[in-house]
Amino acid sequence: MNGLTKEELKERLHRYNMQSEPHSGGHMDHSAEEMSSSGEVPEDLKEAENPTYEVGSQAIIEADHMQAMEGAEATISGAFDTTVYSVSYTPTNGGDPVEDHKWVIHEELENPGETPLEPGDEVVMNATHMEGMEGATATIDSAEQTTVYMVDFVTTDTGEEVQNHKWVIESELAPVE
Repeated sequence: MNGLTKEELKERLHRYNMQSEPHSGGHMDHSAEEMSSSGEVPEDLKEAENPTYEVGSQAIIEADHMQAMEGAEATISGAFDTTVYSVSYTPTNGGDPVEDHKWVIHEELENPGETPLEPGDEVVMNATHMEGMEGATATIDSAEQTTVYMVDFVTTDTGEEVQNHKWVIESELAPVE
């Protein structure tokens, strides 16, 4: 359509929707497709040796990084030991600046050097779990050495399936009662 690829058209529509719809509380309204990933992880990411939540086990998500994830029952699809960062950045696709995005892992940064990086450090992200993230310069807001999880869950509002969502940390999960 007008020389645009399907992906470019989708990105423009997403950008238009993000600008025209009011958002409250700083939470982004993402579809299950946008929250899902291929499940690929960086080659140098180490699997957790003794995670609290084993791959295949269930947990309750207590994080609200994105709409409709808090309170969802998750199946753990990956558990890794690394340093996680909350970051602020301006997306490369021209979207509004993102403040305190949770989470980007050390292995998703371009030539990050030794862990952990300090708040205020600037880095370039190689992460692809949100549009406009790859190649963006980010400022580190916080750093934490922890077990990070990739999870599958069903959204609490529309019941859509999310596969391989990156990332939630151990303190954002609770046991299933």
